[in-house]
Amino acid sequence: MKKRIMIQGTGSDVGKSVLAAALCRIFKQDGYRVVPFKSQNMALNSYVTPDGKEIGRAQGVQAEACGVDATADMNPILIKPSGSMRSQIVVRGKPLASMEAKSYQHFADQAWEIVKESYRRLEERADLVVIEGAGSPAEINLRKREIVNMRVACWLQAPVLLVADIDRGGVFAQVVGTLELLEPKERDLVAGIVINKFRGDPSLLESGLRWLEERTGKPVLGLIPHLPGLDLEAEDSMALDTRVRPVTAGREDQLRLAVLRHPHISNFSDFDALENEPDVSLYYVQDAESLGNPDAIILPGSKNVPEDWLHWVRTGLAHRIRERAKQGTAIVGICGGYQMAGEEMADPHGVESHHPRVKGLGLFPLQTTFLSEKRTLRVEGIVTAGDDVWPALAGIGVKGYEIHMGITTRVPGGQPGRPLFRLAADGEDPREEGWLSPDGRHWGTYLHGVFDNDRFRREWLNVLRAEKGWPPLKLTFRYEEKREEAFERLAAHVRQHLDLKRLKRVLGWEEDEKITKGR
Repeated sequence: MKKRIMIQGTGSDVGKSVLAAALCRIFKQDGYRVVPFKSQNMALNSYVTPDGKEIGRAQGVQAEACGVDATADMNPILIKPSGSMRSQIVVRGKPLASMEAKSYQHFADQAWEIVKESYRRLEERADLVVIEGAGSPAEINLRKREIVNMRVACWLQAPVLLVADIDRGGVFAQVVGTLELLEPKERDLVAGIVINKFRGDPSLLESGLRWLEERTGKPVLGLIPHLPGLDLEAEDSMALDTRVRPVTAGREDQLRLAVLRHPHISNFSDFDALENEPDVSLYYVQDAESLGNPDAIILPGSKNVPEDWLHWVRTGLAHRIRERAKQGTAIVGICGGYQMAGEEMADPHGVESHHPRVKGLGLFPLQTTFLSEKRTLRVEGIVTAGDDVWPALAGIGVKGYEIHMGITTRVPGGQPGRPLFRLAADGEDPREEGWLSPDGRHWGTYLHGVFDNDRFRREWLNVLRAEKGWPPLKLTFRYEEKREEAFERLAAHVRQHLDLKRLKRVLGWEEDEKITKGR
């Protein structure tokens, strides 16, 4: 019996992460001890494990689908692009160095040993490891140094499901071209093909699927229809391409929330819960013209905060935001966006950019200094500000996580305001965090996941509603319950359209085989 299965794709954003999450939940439902694994991830949407380590968001989500706590071994190498052809390399959950691509090539042999050590530890605790590849295994120029696709499959002799996205067109060329570019020993490991994101009548594709099986000698194990409204976080910012709406989007009875799509945007999953609220129209902004007339402007996290802010200064969007703030539009900064909203960002050691000092939005009396040590931890606490301007939010409990390399302090004699939260991590004393303007209109925080807190999210939206003279709404859904429903819905969908009997035969499992939990 094989203890592993690998999901590879014909390209990026074909659905590898989601299919892996589906298999994690399906086999968990069937009584197996399942864990996810991706040796190397390139992503800015990251996840903090319970012990304060940083990994790719997809593996954190997949761990939740498995019903286990995420660990750094599930994604031992995380690459976070920061601009200027450089990336921060996170190893086993902690930053190692900032490297250019050529420098990373020299690190690849060491990284491979780290990958193998992490995988061995994971496999010891699992009946099945669901392994995810990255991008395409057919990138000829990367083959010698790659440590995430066929090198992993060959080392483990792992059966591979090759996933192709029919929604982007050319699905037969995707599959045939990928297989043709693999080495024979690699091609032999491909156990089957999965066609993803299908829309339409399956009968119209039958002849094409038969041809594909005859041409490649590989079975098509699934034709997975597009599943709308899944509500699970995307990892790649490519997913935002479908979420940039025109400024006229939304109904007249909805709050309009504009999120800046920074060139190096990170942790955009912070806003998934907002998108599920019935009175919210949330859209991403890429230039001054697309800002429109929002009720709130949200500045999200960034992997290169000074450079991203200067991008908005150059394009004129920073000026528009200042104008909107003067006119009463609420401004919210999360992590890097919180730093941008202050008076100044100092980077004396070139941690994030080559700019030693950059003036910010000037909305908060705060200055950020970037340091080489990254803060990654889960925290919780309460809203301490707002008795007079946010009475419905005062004392509400919140939890989330922090990922940042800056220390933010108050500028003496600056504009009035107050800290927003009182937070603490395990083993820490409670501390003041965040900032709220005197009128309660503008605020910022390092707390990622702040909108996942149901009462906080709903009551803040009600503050915006009150500004428009609208009555408050009651809480209509709980985010964690909605995520659990999404996992169950995804698993049911994939069960229906994936040939699990054939898949289990690929794994060498008997059809009626049962594995006792905890064995």
